[in-house]
Amino acid sequence: MPQYDVHLNPGPMRETVPLVVLVQSSLFDGYRRRVVVPLVLRSSLPAGAKVVGTRMNPVFNIQGHTLVLHPLDMVSVSSEQLGPCVSSLADQGQVIADALDELLTRSWG
Repeated sequence: MPQYDVHLNPGPMRETVPLVVLVQSSLFDGYRRRVVVPLVLRSSLPAGAKVVGTRMNPVFNIQGHTLVLHPLDMVSVSSEQLGPCVSSLADQGQVIADALDELLTRSWG
């Protein structure tokens, strides 16, 4: 599964998180699990949410929806739990990597 592919979220949160983006390197395709980051509908976040559009929470437009990357809710799921691939954010890979860097290496201040 290519890194930065966007999949439908078949889970119970699909109303507010319709899509997830695969962030795991293809080096680990032999494992049965995949690390994904939710893409949250901008409209489901509180008005004036200060995180939207920041380095950690970039905004993407996919399938007519404005979606916010939400790394704090990153999760590992079995590959069978992923819905179909509907898009790719490979051209935005560095933006996504920067968001994860902000979460993992800059959190100490």
